Order: sequence, then structure tokens, then C-alpha cells
Amino acid sequence: MSRVQGLNRVLRCALVGTGAVAALHARAVEADPRAKLVAVSDHSREKAEEFARTWRVNEVYDSLEELLAAEHPDVVLVCTPPAAHTSQVIAALDAGADVVVEKPPAPSLDELEQMRIAERESGHRLAVVFQQRTGTAAAHVRSLLRSGALGRPLLAICQTLWFRGPEYYAVPWRGKWNTEGGGTTLGHGIHQIDLLAHLLGDWESVHGRLWRVDRDIETEDASTGTVVFADGVVATIVTSAVSPREVSALRIDTQKATITVEHLYGHGHENWSITPAPGVDAEEAASWRFPDTEERSDHLPLLRDVFTSFLSGEPLPPTAEAPARSLEIVAALYASAAGGGAIVTPASLAAHATHRRNFESPVTDMRASGL
Repeated sequence: MSRVQGLNRVLRCALVGTGAVAALHARAVEADPRAKLVAVSDHSREKAEEFARTWRVNEVYDSLEELLAAEHPDVVLVCTPPAAHTSQVIAALDAGADVVVEKPPAPSLDELEQMRIAERESGHRLAVVFQQRTGTAAAHVRSLLRSGALGRPLLAICQTLWFRGPEYYAVPWRGKWNTEGGGTTLGHGIHQIDLLAHLLGDWESVHGRLWRVDRDIETEDASTGTVVFADGVVATIVTSAVSPREVSALRIDTQKATITVEHLYGHGHENWSITPAPGVDAEEAASWRFPDTEERSDHLPLLRDVFTSFLSGEPLPPTAEAPARSLEIVAALYASAAGGGAIVTPASLAAHATHRRNFESPVTDMRASGL
């Protein structure tokens, strides 16, 4: 197929897993004239049929295998819990589809590597959903940082302070190592960690601790850590599922400015600010202003740009590249906790036998301390 033919065709999309996040995928497909949702699958036939009625999808299947055999979709959207991702992504790639998988892409680094091997061998593409990277504000800040316009970045703070009550953890697969893969660090904090790494680049070392301060679960409900990035930026990371005033926030202090973003599940220009350091010329600071045209962070621009790459054969956009980087930082936080607070580097993580396969780690239970 020529590139022109590819750009002019409509991608036949199939979706597996019809939980809450699936609606964001369906909405993005519906908004894109180059894509059409033709089939869905879920372990619950009732849920799959209800989803299909809501989004006007004609075909419903009891399993992904049946769907792939019958429909031969161009794209499979994987919206299932993390433990199911590896087998489903590989099956879709092997069946000749490009794949978009929700975060976290896998419950282990080894399984993500298996997916990437399948991607290379199949000749098809794998994109991971980290929608916090999207939006014109994030792209603008990334450009300023990469150009050196703000001077060298020095310090950063990354906060994911969310609230998930007992009813959230009543879902059978949540809060358990063997089905969710990790706690709030993997399931929630990875969003802001990914945005931080998208802005600052590769990491050099990680030091972390896991905490259980209130929830009756196996995994952590809070974590703390320090990440040193390759260019010397020192970042503190705090993730929580027990914080009533919820916020997702980044702060990056550079030689010339402080960048901040505060939001919850999505950001626009109003959520960002760039504050010049004392002595910075007003004209220079004015050159940092955000573009007049705004696009908010969302699944829509992410899937739009990913679909463009699928159709054109071009590399994945920056919003979907480097799928392992933030998962490595999360894995390193767990590995550090498992080592009693040991500092983890990319080389030591690559050789870390247990935490490449499984993130289960000791959690300090503050409920038992009585403090």
C-alpha cells in the first residue's frame, strides 16, 4: 500500500476491555474521520453489549481471539487491566494490527520488552497512552527546555495527590500485586512521572520508599522518591491515593524561570505558568509566552497523532515515543524500596532479576505503627 493510499483509508478499530477508560478511546475514534470503531470485546458480555449500544458498534465478541479472527482490524485499542496487556498486545500484533495500549503498558519491564519484540517482529506499531504529554502547553514548555531558552533545569517537584476510597479498592483486581501489578505509584503516579520525564529526558538514578498509611490493600497507597535525571536535575516525587484535596502538579526550577502546572486529570494553558527569575529582561520573558492557539491534553490529540503515524508509516509522535522511560522510573522506585532504600541506576535496574519481572516490594505499614 502506498503512503497516499494509507492516508486516505479509514482505520478499522477494535477495542478490548469496556471499563471507564474505554469511553475516552471511543470518543477519540468517533471524533476522527479516518477511524471507525467496528468491534468490541469484554469478559462480560453484558458490559460489552451495553458499550456497543452506547457507541453504536455493530459487532460484540466474547474474546479478543474471536474478534481478531473474525474482524482482522487495523488497530486494536487495549483498555483492560495491566495484567492482561501483554498477551493481548502480542496477539493483536501477531494478527496484523497496530496497537494502542493504556498505561501502565505492562505489569513488568520484561513483559513490556516482550511486547516490543513482538512489535519489531510483526512489523506493526505499538503506542502507549500517556495523554498528559499532549496539549500545546506541554509541547511549548518541552521546546523551551530543549532549546535552552530557560537556562539549565535544576530542581523539580512531581506530585500526584489523589483520593481513592475503600469503594475504589472493592474492585477485585485492585490493590493486589498479582492483578494490578503495583499500587498508586504504578496506577496513578505514572501519569505525572511520565510528563516529568517527557519534559526532562532520561533518568540517572532513583531512590524510593513505599507506604501504606490508610487503605486496607496489599500494595502501597503512598510513595516518596528522588530521581536524578541525566542532565543533573534533582526531582522529588510524591504519589498518594489518600489525599482529599486532589492535585496533579509539576514544578521545574531552571536558571531563568520556574515552570508550574497544576491540574487534576487534564491541563490547558490556564493550568501552566512560567515565572521569570529576578533580573530576567521583560522582553525575554515575553518570548516564552504560550501560543495563541490552544489544545488541551486529552486522548483525542494523542490518538489523532498516533493514527496519523499508523496511516503514513512515519515514526510515532513524541507524545507516544519512549514507552519504557516512565515505567522504568516506576520500576526503579519499587526496586529501591525492595532494596531497603538502595539507589537504583538504569544499569542496575536492567540486571535486577526480580523487579524486571514483578514490582512486588516491601511496603512500610504506618497503620500498624500507631503514629
